[in-house]
Amino acid sequence: MVVTVSSTLLLIVDAYHQFTSSKAYDSLLLFLVVPLLIVLLIFRESPAAYGFRLGNWKTGLLLTLAGILIGAPIVWFSSRGGAMHAYYASQLSGLPWNTLFDLFGWEFFFRGFMLFAYARRYGPDAIWLQAVPFALAHIGKPEIETLSTIFGGFLFGWIAWRTRSFLYAFLIHWFVNSFAIVVAAGALR
Repeated sequence: MVVTVSSTLLLIVDAYHQFTSSKAYDSLLLFLVVPLLIVLLIFRESPAAYGFRLGNWKTGLLLTLAGILIGAPIVWFSSRGGAMHAYYASQLSGLPWNTLFDLFGWEFFFRGFMLFAYARRYGPDAIWLQAVPFALAHIGKPEIETLSTIFGGFLFGWIAWRTRSFLYAFLIHWFVNSFAIVVAAGALR
């Protein structure tokens, strides 16, 4: 219950408020710091139990490389115009730091905090359970991206589940998002 209520509240607060000079810093605060405090102070557990570790790093690095190699051409073709250009073209300044801070928080939140907490009760179904709010958190972004996130969220969740770490899903997500911004902005034409 604590994970469901706190994660819902954090997503709502993020949608309606900005606390720092950057949404990326807000993501670190809301999706990394607050869940870590819950893990440490309320659950009295180690963050490692929530994927904050290297885990199976050999598999993680292979999956990261595969994710980048498969994701790059998909991002290239889907980000070259239209809604993706309109949404992301202005976000080129601040790369790669804005996406790093933003997505590190997001990935711990969804593929660490939520996934591993739900896994205790629901087993592998936790992979889908964390993918649903992940997809809903994309509402307002380009439709093609939002539609893909239920499957991308599942895939990122599976990678975290398989490696016992959210770090590899983070690396893939960081690449995909940063590359989408570069392509949408026309920096590679």
